[in-house]
Amino acid sequence: MSTLSPTSLAAQAVSQLNSAQEYFNRSTRNLTESHSALTPAAGMMSAAQQVAHAAQTVDWFMEGAFRPEGFDLDFEGHATEVAAVTSLGAARAWLDRAFASARDLIATKSDAELMAPIADGPIMGGAPRMAVFGGITDHTAHHRGALTVYARLAGAVPPMPYADA
Repeated sequence: MSTLSPTSLAAQAVSQLNSAQEYFNRSTRNLTESHSALTPAAGMMSAAQQVAHAAQTVDWFMEGAFRPEGFDLDFEGHATEVAAVTSLGAARAWLDRAFASARDLIATKSDAELMAPIADGPIMGGAPRMAVFGGITDHTAHHRGALTVYARLAGAVPPMPYADA
């Protein structure tokens, strides 16, 4: 990644991505591979699938923000891809790749490119591309919160997401 001016929008976006990933990883680190299939109830996503879904959505936000046709609305296809994930380790690796890819892409963008509008459509149509970083932060927070419930159901106390205690 190139050196970014600390005042650039790209640097701000990278900072948001770093925080979202750090908080997600910290608050879910007590879930191990043995928790991969853990679900609170039948028919819900497993712990591995929750992490995979978070990873997939980072990729989805980045792709949707920058491709001319906007966001891919094949939610059934997305769900099928996530349903195939059975390993928490594999899901975490996907999440690491998704965040790394997002940071790499953003490092190549100018402020003007990040403020350009997202393609028209039902998902953030016309909003500046920078808006996806708030979406990524909110979405990963939602799923890390769900995963803390999973951890508690397994008898584990989730770590504080914002700092090592």
